[in-house]
Amino acid sequence: MKLIRHGQTGQEKPGLQLDADGEQRIDASAFGQDYDEAFFADPSNLDRLKEWAAANADSAPRLTPDVRLGPPVSRPGKIVCIGLNFSDHAKETGQDCPSEPIIFFKATTALCGPNDNLTIPKNATKTDWEVELAFVIGKKTSYVEEADALDHVAGYVLHNDYSERAFQIERGGQWVKGKSCDTFAPLGPFIATQDEIGDVDNLRMWLTVNGESRQEGNSSTMIFNIPTIISYLSQFMTLMPGDVVTTGTPPGVGMGMNPQQWIQPGDVIELGIDGLGSSKQTAEVWSD
Repeated sequence: MKLIRHGQTGQEKPGLQLDADGEQRIDASAFGQDYDEAFFADPSNLDRLKEWAAANADSAPRLTPDVRLGPPVSRPGKIVCIGLNFSDHAKETGQDCPSEPIIFFKATTALCGPNDNLTIPKNATKTDWEVELAFVIGKKTSYVEEADALDHVAGYVLHNDYSERAFQIERGGQWVKGKSCDTFAPLGPFIATQDEIGDVDNLRMWLTVNGESRQEGNSSTMIFNIPTIISYLSQFMTLMPGDVVTTGTPPGVGMGMNPQQWIQPGDVIELGIDGLGSSKQTAEVWSD
């Protein structure tokens, strides 16, 4: 299944995407539960939703193309990020591949819909893009073995891990403050359950700026795969249902270009991953 949420910011309702390109989307409010921690905490809810869709997809209200898509998971408890997790991205930054996953966090207030505008934050000078493969945790996870890790994944989702490099790198402290500005975590268009994705270790990933290719990569170049990431994280924190974990970016970020390039007001950033759809954000300046 492909899980979506739709409606105005803060008033999103659950829905489903029935096809690959988003032309058939339905409202699933009648199912009676939003896609939040409580929903993902009970794995049988996905089975119940599938049964509901089989019985009601033809009669459920259809969504028009102009309906806004929100983030496909209601406010997660945390957004956990893995840095420098693609060997070719580490190379473009001039750094060695890490011996253990690099962990940082993104504030949940950065979360937004897949096609919402990107707001360049106040005093920003080096806003950058990062197409990433993320996943949603499907059940409480602590000290899990790699062999069992995928049993804890509810589904996969497209993510743009926007970064303000001046805040992240030049201002001292931890990366989180360069990663957490409002609109810096567009998620979606949908969460694809595991059965929707054939080989998560071989997915094409791409990003363009104003129609020009910037990132072109594949999840096969991850240094640490998803089971490794889940098992590793679970040694240090409990992952809760609905938490989002994002796995790093392939090469082609603005920081790695020569000369470096940064997002400007009016720029249009489009990105996608095989099987996870695409999203588009237009950059605008911060205002009161």
